[in-house]
Amino acid sequence: MSKALLKGLALTLKTFFRRPVTVQYPDEKRPVPERFRGRPALLAREDGTPRCVACGLCEKICPSLCITVSAETGPDGVRVLARYSLDLNRCSFCGLCVEACPVEAIAMGAEYELAAFGRGPLVFTTGRLLAAPARNGEERP
Repeated sequence: MSKALLKGLALTLKTFFRRPVTVQYPDEKRPVPERFRGRPALLAREDGTPRCVACGLCEKICPSLCITVSAETGPDGVRVLARYSLDLNRCSFCGLCVEACPVEAIAMGAEYELAAFGRGPLVFTTGRLLAAPARNGEERP
């Protein structure tokens, strides 16, 4: 037998007798890495309004064209966010929208369970994006 074959068999025997590392998935979830790019989420100010200033940079930089931003003029004559829509059917989770945002209004969350029976539930509007869970169970800033 060759030396490489013996090394391979030794490695196989060494790992064969170890206890398996099994995660009971629905009840126990694996921790995600700190830089994991899960479902995007809009961040809110202290009063609950979105931080987004409707500049449209995230919409322009998105390679899959899944973000739609609509602005309107507020009561003080300042531009405010009217509608923010994110289509996760088209999103590639690249994180470019997070990098482009000048006011850090969007962040990548830790949620990875995004299965749905149809396409409709995967189109997120402002309300659903604001209600996104925080990263790794921490409080949002």
